[in-house]
Amino acid sequence: MKHLICLILGLTLMTTLNASERTIKHPDWSRNASIYEVNIRQFSPAGTFAEFEKYLPELQKMGIKIIWLMPIHPIGELNRKGTLGSYYSVKDYKEVNPEFGSKEDFRRLVRRTHELGMYIIIDWVANHSACDNVWTKTNPDFYNTDPDGNYIIPVANWTDVIDLNYDNPELRKTMIDALVYWVKEFDIDGYRCDVAAMVPTDFWETARDTLDKVKPVFMLAEAHEPELHAKAFDMTYAWQYKDIMNAIAAGKKDVRHLDRYESEEINIYNPDDYRMLFVTNHDENSWNGTAYERLGDGTEAFIVFTCLHRGMPLVYNGQEAGLNKALSFFEKDTIPWTDHRNRKIYTTLLNLKQNNKALWSGTAGGEVIRLKTSQDRYIFAFTRQKAEDKIVAIFNFSDKPRSFTIKNILLRGDYFNPLTNKEYSFTREESFKLDVWDYLVLVKK
Repeated sequence: MKHLICLILGLTLMTTLNASERTIKHPDWSRNASIYEVNIRQFSPAGTFAEFEKYLPELQKMGIKIIWLMPIHPIGELNRKGTLGSYYSVKDYKEVNPEFGSKEDFRRLVRRTHELGMYIIIDWVANHSACDNVWTKTNPDFYNTDPDGNYIIPVANWTDVIDLNYDNPELRKTMIDALVYWVKEFDIDGYRCDVAAMVPTDFWETARDTLDKVKPVFMLAEAHEPELHAKAFDMTYAWQYKDIMNAIAAGKKDVRHLDRYESEEINIYNPDDYRMLFVTNHDENSWNGTAYERLGDGTEAFIVFTCLHRGMPLVYNGQEAGLNKALSFFEKDTIPWTDHRNRKIYTTLLNLKQNNKALWSGTAGGEVIRLKTSQDRYIFAFTRQKAEDKIVAIFNFSDKPRSFTIKNILLRGDYFNPLTNKEYSFTREESFKLDVWDYLVLVKK
């Protein structure tokens, strides 16, 4: 939940975890993956698993490899927000929301995803549950209470949920049992874990170890704390990049701030830690403005940046259709599906990521090497290379045309632009001109 960010920014440990402390082994299939977030309720007029299943071949063509479903569980009725309620108010961890279909519908969706060579993870809300979760009757001791015995809400405005008590060993055991249930019974491939930093890290470490004994899983934390990568999670949110992109688009920061953060990040995260790069997601879209409202004319350039930089790109459903509408969170709404140039951009770059090792995640991919320019306040240029695969990306992150030069031996070579098929041949020194918020993507021939 996006509301948590203000509570946890600044908690980051400024030390890199020693490799000997790490036990995480990323699933091999995740190395070249991109991830697609699905809001089943708003994806189609029907808002069902079955309707979303029909779209899977399009995602395969687009180069998506991981499907992330927002919570699929029944939603609490007590203190419900709006008519349909929040997906993150879970009434029963072992059932599906009848609004979306049946368990058999979900099973078919998982099976079809696998048939198309993709993987599927589901959202998991472990920090709190609905106020009328089944456990409030069967295991009231699973919850934190005040001195008068009343259940506690975890954050002031989260009035539709109550706080779970991880000091209770039986809660931990029961929660892990529920996590195992969906992997074992439905063959899902992992979880995206809501407000992961609000749950004890040692719980996640035990959960990961238990799940990996069923099958190798992929775990995404809605958090940025580096210690979560050691023994529990494959990937965390790169909120830092999102915030810098927002600030650059608003004219409050420039490329120098991006450079400054990049120099800090190498001391925070291990080289094999996956970071999730995004311009929007369900929280940003519903609560903080659409990508186009926040990033304006720079939206497309920032989308391309997330596809090429170190990390794994996230596509929120509808971005490929140019989604510029804040989707309702507690009521029925629908994505306006239209033809849009974003689909070609994603299809080209996400398929490139699958096949070009320079773009793979973690140590399987190429390091980001900054190419200094004569306009480094506004131009962000970098190269990535792994074995024979190499890309160069150049961005004008400003609202004015920029002419500049790059002098670097790493620039030399023959390239093509995968988005236009135009060919280039460079020496170690070249002059460029990019229009406002423009970019150039180059792949070594």
